[in-house]
Amino acid sequence: MKPLRRQSLAKAIQLSLLISLPGLAAAQDAAPAAPAQSATTLDTVTVTGTRIKQTNAVTAQPVFVLDRAKLEKTGVQSVGEVLQQLTAGGKALNAKFNSSGNFGYPPDGGGIGAGSAQVDLRNLGSQRVLVLVDGIRWVNESSASGVSGSADVNTIPLAIVERIEVLEDGASAIYGSDAIAGVVNIITRKKFDGAEIHGYFGQWDRGGDTTEASLTLGGSGERWSAVFSASYFEQKEISSGKWKQSSEPVPGAGLAAGSSGVPQGRFTFCDPSRPVTGVGGCDAAGDNWYDITLNNGTTVPVFDPNNPNGGTYHGFSGADRFNFAPFNLLLTPSKRKALFTSINYDLTENTRLHVKALYNNRTSTNQAAPEPIFVGPFAGTGGIADTVIVHANNPYNPFGITLDPATNFGWITKRPIEVGPRIFHQDVDTTYFNIGLDGVFDIGERGFGWDANYVHSENKAEQTFLNGYNVAKIKLALGDPTVCAAVPGCVPLDLFGGQGRPMTQAMIDWIRTRQIDSSKQVLDLFSANITGDLFDIGDRAAGFAAGVEHRRYRGEFNPDPLRQSGESQDSFAAPVSASYDVSEVYTEFNFPVLSTLDLTAAIRYSDYSTFGGATTGKAGFRWQPIEDLVFRGTYSQGFRAPNLGELYGLTQFGASLVDPCGPTGGGGPAPQYVAGCNAQGVPPGFEQANTQITTFTGGNPNLEPEESDSYTFGVVYSPGWAEDLSWSSKLDFELNYYHHEIEGAIQARDLQALLNACLAGGGTNPAVCSPFSRAASGNLNPPNNFLSNLGSVETDGVDIKVNWASPDWSWGRLTANLQSTFVNDYKAVDIDGNVSQRKVGVEVSDSAIPEWQTNLQLGWTKGDLDLSWNVRYISAVEEDCGNSVFAGPKPGCLNPQNVNTLGSVTYHDVQFGWKNALTVDGLKLSVGANNIFGKEPPVCVTCSLNGYDAGTYDLPGSFWYVSADYRF
Repeated sequence: MKPLRRQSLAKAIQLSLLISLPGLAAAQDAAPAAPAQSATTLDTVTVTGTRIKQTNAVTAQPVFVLDRAKLEKTGVQSVGEVLQQLTAGGKALNAKFNSSGNFGYPPDGGGIGAGSAQVDLRNLGSQRVLVLVDGIRWVNESSASGVSGSADVNTIPLAIVERIEVLEDGASAIYGSDAIAGVVNIITRKKFDGAEIHGYFGQWDRGGDTTEASLTLGGSGERWSAVFSASYFEQKEISSGKWKQSSEPVPGAGLAAGSSGVPQGRFTFCDPSRPVTGVGGCDAAGDNWYDITLNNGTTVPVFDPNNPNGGTYHGFSGADRFNFAPFNLLLTPSKRKALFTSINYDLTENTRLHVKALYNNRTSTNQAAPEPIFVGPFAGTGGIADTVIVHANNPYNPFGITLDPATNFGWITKRPIEVGPRIFHQDVDTTYFNIGLDGVFDIGERGFGWDANYVHSENKAEQTFLNGYNVAKIKLALGDPTVCAAVPGCVPLDLFGGQGRPMTQAMIDWIRTRQIDSSKQVLDLFSANITGDLFDIGDRAAGFAAGVEHRRYRGEFNPDPLRQSGESQDSFAAPVSASYDVSEVYTEFNFPVLSTLDLTAAIRYSDYSTFGGATTGKAGFRWQPIEDLVFRGTYSQGFRAPNLGELYGLTQFGASLVDPCGPTGGGGPAPQYVAGCNAQGVPPGFEQANTQITTFTGGNPNLEPEESDSYTFGVVYSPGWAEDLSWSSKLDFELNYYHHEIEGAIQARDLQALLNACLAGGGTNPAVCSPFSRAASGNLNPPNNFLSNLGSVETDGVDIKVNWASPDWSWGRLTANLQSTFVNDYKAVDIDGNVSQRKVGVEVSDSAIPEWQTNLQLGWTKGDLDLSWNVRYISAVEEDCGNSVFAGPKPGCLNPQNVNTLGSVTYHDVQFGWKNALTVDGLKLSVGANNIFGKEPPVCVTCSLNGYDAGTYDLPGSFWYVSADYRF
């Protein structure tokens, strides 16, 4: 393809980006490298967001590039951690989420994703971000708990990454489904001569050692090039018990509420033989029922039916709740081993064969407090546990009566810490194979580039769950002892002795079980693309790209048989085995209608086997009125096809619901809920038994795709007056406005908002109250909450970027790069008209949308020495203290607004590097620290695990590291 003349602004901007973002000028190029040209020409390249090769460094769509040098200066060793520091990012799963065993399965059918790392853009969710590797889709993760619609970006080792391009715009017309919020394109190393050994060690203040090592080999000849990489990554755990916020019941944190599943046991029942007016009588309202727990230090329980606080028992209160956090993890352990190879071979002068292959294995672990046993109808599982009868003849039953759910039994909760914590081990294999051809050809004077690819990729996972229980065996062991005795291995179960009389090994062996879940996702992809020049408009050529793609998705989820039968104490889950196909065709155009104005357009048609066809379009412009200034804008139609988990999954989710009719800890309903609570028959003085309400969730095969409209408008200014001055060699400004609107968003209802609306509206309106019913005690029964095209989401904001570099002064060269994102608005509304509590500046559901996020990189370079100082800023957010399950006084909440302010946070990261260190050519040594001042995350009173938002903030404390790279 003939080289095009370089424009003045393109040259200025490109030089700017070569300093601040060196990878941009080397963006992926499907064609073989052309011979070196004169200084006045520039070869065409492909930049993420368009498949048309071009010379403009500033395209119509905003693209942020992190080259390898920038990646190294972050001080982290995983793709996930890098991407989650983007100012345009939102909450996404990472190693700080110790998710297994605490939440159950989320409603989207994607599973828990334990051990994976995902990327979110614009706070629209990781399922609305398309992850590419070298411009081709990456397989979604499975993690043995579902069929997810999100990719695990840590399946791509950092050692093979040349750079990461982030398209901050919708791009369904270019790439198809999922590219609503943006696209992350990870470009791998394709040409490398020599060998490179890399070693890294880092540690948090509280432990959590991180070790990484890699070996990269490469070579090239006249017609070939090859790269091979082997890498190893290990991150050790940090126990929640090592942080005071988690290890102690800190007032004000959500953890202070603890759990009603306590080691001493909680017993809620009545005695039908006693008068209704007396304590323990079975009145319909449940006012006289016992709600008691065993005194600490008790070895032989003694029950006094005339006095709940007599004998060895006392009335259960919030002070008795169990602080589960010390058993959890602040940082989950993970090991990753990867092999990668990339081979390119010129078959002819104009045709090249390319082959890429990757194998990545990840083993990771989640840990949770010993599994509590909940039996009786108040457990609200909707399964076997609700039907358990505790027989009067059970030799350990101190109450002398049979506890029957039909008449006098609320529940027994018991957390047998003698069994040990719940352990979830994940073993995940990711394989990727790509083979294809690419090349160039000419028709007349016009040049064209083409490529064709076949990709097979697979993510296969197995999770082993230890120290869980078989609830069917629990039921048998608590029932009639004669029936138990007739079953081999069955022994009567003691839930009544507390810590003073722990369960025997025989009891544990009878009810304890190992559970194994597995899942797999497979993506097979065929694609072919062509790009080139159509005709000339004036002295410039109109460019085009076109292509076809066929994809086949297959997903499987095989939960342990105990989960499928409902016998698992942990969570119910149904198997999934499904597939679908999609065939697509697209075309894209770039028309230079004026010497200063380019117009772009794209259209894509997709045909899905699940729902039919969808057409999306995109249009944009790039206007350069003067050499130093570019205006640009895009309008994009987008869609996201429902994934396999959303279509077919069926699971349980432990939703945290604060019942306005009787919050945990007492206090009674607020005035606006009184009438609704009365209409639902909630007894006076009712107190919610448990805030974690089992919810049946799952997919819907009738789902339609989400549809979106997105537009951006931006300006890039690279003033010529700031070049080659005594204080500046270059200066760039970039300002971009974005707006996304999604209709038919696939989601389950916001149960908390729906429950609040139901009760505030009188408690009987079927439009908002249909998911809710109550037991005679007043406790909520498990609601159903299946997916549908329920919602609309709208968000907009502004990105600001500034890049500056000094001239080469005698004492060194300075650089400064700023990225800042301002979120103007975020609003989600469901089909019932309920507005989500998730808004700008609000912390809710373990996530926040800060109004401002800013990253600033300052650098100094002198010869072989360099020093960087990175500053990361997150603005303050507020949370509604009414969403906290803790009913007592909460510091920070004692104000008329009943809100807690999570103050702004600034992290400081520093790194010192030395090239050719110790007079050894090719050796680079680096030492650094992230969060060098040890800033701790703000206390969150509504967050569910460690009392802070792990999706928004860093781990507490500093992280220091050293690394060495030797290239030869």
